[in-house]
Amino acid sequence: MRVTYKNPKELAKCLKDQIDEYLDDIMEYEKLKGKVIRIVEANEERFYKNGKVESKIANVLGEERIEIINKILEDK
Repeated sequence: MRVTYKNPKELAKCLKDQIDEYLDDIMEYEKLKGKVIRIVEANEERFYKNGKVESKIANVLGEERIEIINKILEDK
């Protein structure tokens, strides 16, 4: 699995795919948590702008997935 992304749309698509696998009961929460933490930490400057999820990424992910990511990052 690739961890760093230069393009925000590729980063968003990767996170979206990971969360969709979890929502479809293909991936367990703990595995999702580890992957999301690794990806966001490796791309923190691209993921956040002014303390919020960057708009291009937010548009691809949608509210539900952003809430899941925020919950994972709060619990780490």
